[in-house]
Amino acid sequence: MSITFLIIIITCVVSILAFNREQMREDLLFWPYKMQKEGQWYRFITHGALHADFMHLLFNMISFYSFGIALEQYFFKVLFGEQTGRAMMALLYVTAIIAAVIPDYIKHRHHSYHRSLGASGAVSAIIFSAITISPKMPIQFFFIPFPIPGYIFGFAFLILSASLAKKGGGNIGHNAHFWGSVYGVLFTYVAAKLIGGIDLFQNFLQTVFHI
Repeated sequence: MSITFLIIIITCVVSILAFNREQMREDLLFWPYKMQKEGQWYRFITHGALHADFMHLLFNMISFYSFGIALEQYFFKVLFGEQTGRAMMALLYVTAIIAAVIPDYIKHRHHSYHRSLGASGAVSAIIFSAITISPKMPIQFFFIPFPIPGYIFGFAFLILSASLAKKGGGNIGHNAHFWGSVYGVLFTYVAAKLIGGIDLFQNFLQTVFHI
């Protein structure tokens, strides 16, 4: 079984079980105050397997599948080889769940009211990893009626996420989206350079600007 499918299965099972189990959700969600106060560091990872409702879960898993399967079975396979590529896929996803919420942990570790859940930070990392490797890949979501080049979507998404995170309010983790995306780029660039011997920044310049 592919890593992508395995992650989807685990996430769906945990999320669906937690929909009607309030205590389970409370025990697993991202809660910086509890983490800092009681050392519940496992929440850095477990919150990524929870979702607010079925639509939240469906959107994240469709987005993850759309990019994750291509990343695992083609991009990472070409860059790192089949077995290493699968391992890198798993490592990227799990570490992105953590990396995406570190800024929120630092900011809210003394605020008992701040809690969050969802795999959006990790999904953003997967999407931006694919864009880093193939900057011109066409991207089309439900809310985008026509395909646009990945690098254009990427820049627009980062600007919008940073702006909405600064504005605050609402129930969407824009901060996690932003930092998950940034982490996805950095992880992929460093891994490609160190393991695959490929400079993806140079690839970006050649692909987009023909330099």
